[in-house]
Amino acid sequence: MSGTGAAATTATDGPSTGRRELTYAVLLCLAGAGLAAWAATRTWSVEVVARGALPSSRQERSGADLLPWLSALALVALAGGGAVLATRGLVRRLLGGLVALLGLAVAAGGGYGLVATGGVEVHRQWPALCLLGGLVAAGGGLLTARRGAAWPAMGARYERTVRADGPAGRPIAEGGNREAWDALDRGEDPTVS
Repeated sequence: MSGTGAAATTATDGPSTGRRELTYAVLLCLAGAGLAAWAATRTWSVEVVARGALPSSRQERSGADLLPWLSALALVALAGGGAVLATRGLVRRLLGGLVALLGLAVAAGGGYGLVATGGVEVHRQWPALCLLGGLVAAGGGLLTARRGAAWPAMGARYERTVRADGPAGRPIAEGGNREAWDALDRGEDPTVS
């Protein structure tokens, strides 16, 4: 009985499962890092400075003002999430690990914003969203680091192939552009086999 169950799960764990996991991981990385990058630009605290007889001044500080590295790490995690699509194998797994570390660092920045009391008015929703976004991006990175090597890569249709039936029986890339132009001068189409 257990042998047929294993065969049934192997039959359903085909390329569509890999594509689905790849889609989920990329969406987690992009959504989490994008949310964190956006939340870092919102006002996290407002500092009120008394100026004697003059009205007090209010200085708004965003997450990027308080933690200048936060936006940069979120944007790098966002780019890493997109780069997962263009990589394969070990490089994809290493990239997933990097995105996971970046997501955790962004989440730590959001956690710091939740406990910091530097201003008189503190807006806790933006650091909380930054924390959430960092954790979501880290989850996508961990999924990529763990299972990314088995996922499908970009199709071969994006890679340049060398045709063996070019002019004079040699590949077009080997003969260079000169033979292709000479074939056009003779009235031949070098792209037709």
